[in-house]
Amino acid sequence: MRVEQQPAFVLHARPYRETSLLVECLTRDLGRIGVVARGVRNERARAQRAQLEPFQRIALDLLLKGELATLRSAEPVGTPMRLAGDAGLAGLYLNELVVRLTGRQDPTPDLFDHYEVTLQRMAAGEPLGWTLRRFERDMLDALGYALQMDVGAVDGEPLDPAATYFYDPESGAMPGRPGDPHGLRGSDLLALASDTSPDQAGLAALRRMMRQVITFHLGGGELKAWRVLR
Repeated sequence: MRVEQQPAFVLHARPYRETSLLVECLTRDLGRIGVVARGVRNERARAQRAQLEPFQRIALDLLLKGELATLRSAEPVGTPMRLAGDAGLAGLYLNELVVRLTGRQDPTPDLFDHYEVTLQRMAAGEPLGWTLRRFERDMLDALGYALQMDVGAVDGEPLDPAATYFYDPESGAMPGRPGDPHGLRGSDLLALASDTSPDQAGLAALRRMMRQVITFHLGGGELKAWRVLR
């Protein structure tokens, strides 16, 4: 099947055979796909290889057959987003998270949109911690793992902003004990639900919670980017 002008971002690339790359791409209409870019590791293909850099929106022409697609052409769309320093590391975290939590050829157009908006926020210098929490929340929702952040898992009653909770990935917000290192305030969960940044203590608690939830959906695995960001 021929695919033309498919909006995409490169997530990861690795050598494939002698002169090619196997590129993992997040596309708007096809989800994550593996693309074989033939011959791009040759010196004379430097310009073509430069189109396959992360954080640059591109339009792909592909020949899709089976699990892998063959690249016919890649064209840049718009201005490349420059992510330097901590923002660059955060961008690599986004890419690893998408690769690890998605299956190939499972269309998730909402995820594509969330990913692009997140890159724009990071390129604009918005606070990284809050930007990443928003993306994690929206990605889980797009993949069918939406968080329950406004009512308790036990009684279904609205969360008490002043109470302490523990977030169970399978059940939701469970009653917690004040001082629990894995606990978080009801106000922190409500802030994430309403897209309102909490204070620094709340951001730290949401970071711990999201890591627990993501670890659960990875089957207990860990992301390499966590060690770098640590």
